[in-house]
Amino acid sequence: MASGNDRSRDGSSGAARPKQKEDGFIPPHGGYRNLLSYRKALIVYDSTVRFCERFMNRRDRTVDQMTQAARSGKQNIVEGSQISGTSKEAEVKLMNVARASLEELLEDYRDFLRTRGMALWDRDSREARYVRRLGNDREASYETYRTFIETRPADVVANIIICLIHQTNYLLDQQIRRLEQAFLEEGGLRERMTRARLKSRARRHNE
Repeated sequence: MASGNDRSRDGSSGAARPKQKEDGFIPPHGGYRNLLSYRKALIVYDSTVRFCERFMNRRDRTVDQMTQAARSGKQNIVEGSQISGTSKEAEVKLMNVARASLEELLEDYRDFLRTRGMALWDRDSREARYVRRLGNDREASYETYRTFIETRPADVVANIIICLIHQTNYLLDQQIRRLEQAFLEEGGLRERMTRARLKSRARRHNE
C-alpha cells in the first residue's frame, strides 16, 4: 500500500505550494499536480479509459459510468485543491466526492470480474503484492503500468486497476483525516480573516 507520509503544512498531501504572505488570510492552495493522490487518480483514469477501449462494448452504458467515475475521482481532487484557499469545508467535501467516485468505480471492476466468473486477487497474493510494490514508487505514472494495461488479459488488467484504486483510496482517506484535523486546529476562512485583521490592527497600533 502506498505510503501515508505525503503531507504538507495545510493538511493536504504532497502539494508544493507558494509561501503565504505574513498578514494574509488566504493560505497557500493549488499545486494539485504534486499531490500523490492526484497522480494515482490520474493513473486510474488513464487505465480505465484504456480498459474500456480494450474490453468493453462502446454502446454499453457502463463504459460512460466507469470513465465518468474515474474522471470524477481525478477532477474533484483538482477542484478541492484549488478551492482550499477559501473554503476548507468545500475542500473536504470535494475530496470525499473523489473518494466516493473511486469507490463506485471499484465496485464496477468487481462486478466485471464477478459477472464473468473471473477471480478477484487476494490482497496478499503474489500478483497484488507486485502491483503494490510498483505503486510505492512516488514517480510512478501510467507509463509504469502501460505494458500490463495494454497487453494483459481482461481479468489481470481489472485486478491491477483494482489495486491502484485501493492505493488511491488509502491516500485520500489519509488526506481527508489530515484536512479535518487541520480545520479543527486552525479553523476556516472566517477565523483566519479575524486573526489577520486583529494582527493588522495591532501592528498599526504599535506603529
